[in-house]
Amino acid sequence: MAPILLPDLDAPWHTTPTTLLQLRTSKMRTMLNLAIETGIYKQPRTTPIFCSLTGLQDDEHDLTFHGGPEKAVHQYYPGHYSVWRKEFPENNGSFEVGGFGENLVASGNMNERNVCIGDVIRIGDGETGVLLQVCLPRQPCFKLNHRFGIKGFAPNTWKKSRTGWYYRVLKEGWIKAGDPFELVQRIYPNWTIERIQEYLHRDKGNLEKLEELVAIPEFGNECKQHFKGLVERARDKENEGKKEPEAWSAFKLVKKKGETVRISSFVFQSVDDSGEGEELDPGSFVRLKLPNGLIRPYSVVGGSTTRFTLGIALEDPSRGGSSFLHNSAKEGDIIEVGKITGSVPIPEGASNHIFIAGGIGITAFLGHMAIYDKINFNYTLHYAVRSAEDVPFKDVLDSMSGKVVVYDKSKGQRMDIQKILKGRAWNSYIYTCGPDRMIDSITRSAAALAIPASDIHYEAFHIEKGGDLFTVSVKGSKKGKIEVGGEETLLEALRKEGWDVDSSCETGNCGTCRVEVCGGNVEHRGSGLSEEEKGKGNVMLSCVSRGVGHLVIDF
Repeated sequence: MAPILLPDLDAPWHTTPTTLLQLRTSKMRTMLNLAIETGIYKQPRTTPIFCSLTGLQDDEHDLTFHGGPEKAVHQYYPGHYSVWRKEFPENNGSFEVGGFGENLVASGNMNERNVCIGDVIRIGDGETGVLLQVCLPRQPCFKLNHRFGIKGFAPNTWKKSRTGWYYRVLKEGWIKAGDPFELVQRIYPNWTIERIQEYLHRDKGNLEKLEELVAIPEFGNECKQHFKGLVERARDKENEGKKEPEAWSAFKLVKKKGETVRISSFVFQSVDDSGEGEELDPGSFVRLKLPNGLIRPYSVVGGSTTRFTLGIALEDPSRGGSSFLHNSAKEGDIIEVGKITGSVPIPEGASNHIFIAGGIGITAFLGHMAIYDKINFNYTLHYAVRSAEDVPFKDVLDSMSGKVVVYDKSKGQRMDIQKILKGRAWNSYIYTCGPDRMIDSITRSAAALAIPASDIHYEAFHIEKGGDLFTVSVKGSKKGKIEVGGEETLLEALRKEGWDVDSSCETGNCGTCRVEVCGGNVEHRGSGLSEEEKGKGNVMLSCVSRGVGHLVIDF
């Protein structure tokens, strides 16, 4: 038997006849073992379908990520499926035509290497057919992982340039299987879908190419905004050697409310900027410079760069920050606000999200859950409190009906962490913030269930920062040794000496404050470093970890 020749994926598709083999649509269906719905399970249609500006008639989408004028129709090259099957033999059998939820299946070799952004394509005849324009490469989400039963599969689609692409509809009309494809116009012959993915995901620092891409008006808004963000980061990187000192801005405390006996909410509004500002990422931290001279980071419940809400517990004993805000701060006071930085990640590839929190620990995750409700992510919050009177932000929790399990200690209700983790859905990501005993229990249970560290994010209320005095030198500096006192952190000591070290949570969770260890031994604390990083001993968290004797560091 003669060998089967594979098609040349780089060859032009439009020089040989190309027809529509299948036209596929679907209704929304619940995904296996999840509470969310999806339109990925599309089936072939045998009759002509009308295609409007928003897509095919009776084709339903999760409009969070799919559908709409700039994602009206999706096409995928059917030849990819046999390659996926070979590369991932452990798949669940779904690597068949239609598996990616595509609407259009064409004959020939039409794929990411020979389809360009802005291409105008006619399907059917000029009178009743449709006119489409390529406007976006598909950006994969966690549903592909769940669809094929392969954890972490989604990023492979862009790594191997097998994402498919979206069309906007320039002229409405009818489509049916057997209709011919015609390339009407090619505006950007150098910008294939594959080449766009190169700068969207891999070479993300190439400012020249990114600026060229951001100037292409035919891109859908999703890509435009993404490229604008990449351009900004690339420009920032060019200027990273010109580090500016932390800027402080005046904010007014416009609302102070007691949420519980120990927890109060504080709403701050910019004095100089009354605009809406940019929405803050969930899990952000903000630094406050209090009138008593203290600088403290606090977890942001939600808001924007010009107006945000904090939830703060009165610590016992307080180091001065929570005590001032609870007992002295009043509405109308002006407080200086510094850096607002992120901490808690959004693991977009996870199929399910489990939040485990105790007391004030809920504030670290409220922003995530608000976002996850908007974007239709599957999640559950397990929340432990001393009593019903100790639940802050009750209105927010009430809006998460059916997704919150509260464990009231006063009623004898106990959170069984081992049971929660053992019963987790496939491809779950776990977030936890609570007292030490809760963190320890999760650590032990995760180890017993062989849950990898990469599937858990830890946030601590606070962590022991004190210890034996040690000294430190900064590599290449002429300042000499810096003494770090028993009740002082390395981060605090460095700042006192004029060094500008980045930080965010300052409780050892996020890793922002890491510094390079060039010499000496470290007593590691916090969860912001992996066990492998701690074992190597060449990096430490300056906000919580301590040196033994003398250290030489760099940053």
